[in-house]
Amino acid sequence: MIGSLRGTIIERHVDGTVLLEVGGVGYLVTVSLRAIPELEPGSTAFLLIHHHIREQEQTLFGFTSIDDKTTFQTLLATHGVGPSLAMAVLATHPPAALIDVVANNDVAALQLVPKVGKKTAERLIVELKNRLSIAVLDGSANASGGGSSVADVREALTGLGYGTDEIREVLRELPSDRDSATLLREALKALGARRA
Repeated sequence: MIGSLRGTIIERHVDGTVLLEVGGVGYLVTVSLRAIPELEPGSTAFLLIHHHIREQEQTLFGFTSIDDKTTFQTLLATHGVGPSLAMAVLATHPPAALIDVVANNDVAALQLVPKVGKKTAERLIVELKNRLSIAVLDGSANASGGGSSVADVREALTGLGYGTDEIREVLRELPSDRDSATLLREALKALGARRA
């Protein structure tokens, strides 16, 4: 299995694929349409790879951040979501924005994704709440507060693939008196800045 590739961008195509040359071998990698502008031909690139294997084909999906890759894999694990739809969701809503969409039950925002209708959007929100570990952010879920915001956010960040140490560090820097949704947004912003 291929986990990452570092090399030179030889070509990029409007369909969201790039040809990445690594040690004399060219790999055709599908990337998010958000990532295409920064992957200029002739530039060096490092892509985290999801190696998708089906009976008849193998496809490499490339990501410029761990958040994108983790969110893509979470989407793939969701019933009825294949690679094309997962990439379309990521192209429309970056990971932090997707968390907001799901936390706020924003069906209309998910319908901005090509080929996602109202029923599909509603189902995705229900399933992603469980998969992204952010059900605690739903206003209707346990409004009486059976646990602190910090614990809720720690669980959500763990579900998104962040390590225990980096979660502990970022939560230490943020005020713990915020509600879960605000604290999660600020934590993701801080974590994103560190990895940039």
